[in-house]
Amino acid sequence: MSHKITVSATINADAKKVWNYYTNPEHITQWNFADPSWHCPSASNDMKVGGKYAARMEAKDGSFGFDFEAVYDEIKDGENFKYTMPDGRQVQVDFKEKEGQTHVDVAFDPENQNPEEMQKGGWQAILDNFKKYAESN
Repeated sequence: MSHKITVSATINADAKKVWNYYTNPEHITQWNFADPSWHCPSASNDMKVGGKYAARMEAKDGSFGFDFEAVYDEIKDGENFKYTMPDGRQVQVDFKEKEGQTHVDVAFDPENQNPEEMQKGGWQAILDNFKKYAESN
């Protein structure tokens, strides 16, 4: 297996709120995009082992879009979860609360179509967007 790429953010909120905002579809649609010209019109999340996560991501002008899907392999409620995408790549997300702030680490297997720096930048932008949303609501 190849190495993972990790992106991180520290959110000024407790882990319970951060977990909820990260996993609840009504919140996911508010932050799950890398760029303001994109949006996430729909999301669903069956948060159990074997359950499916799905999010639609598309350009606001309708020029491009894709469905992001994954199936959960492991879930430790409020702490971390791991899922596998249809192409076999895995992602692990960890939530660690310390002194009222929550550190989120997202580690993912890179794909081979795009340079790793670009992938890291995209995933980091989404996580930064999440931080901004979670802290302002």
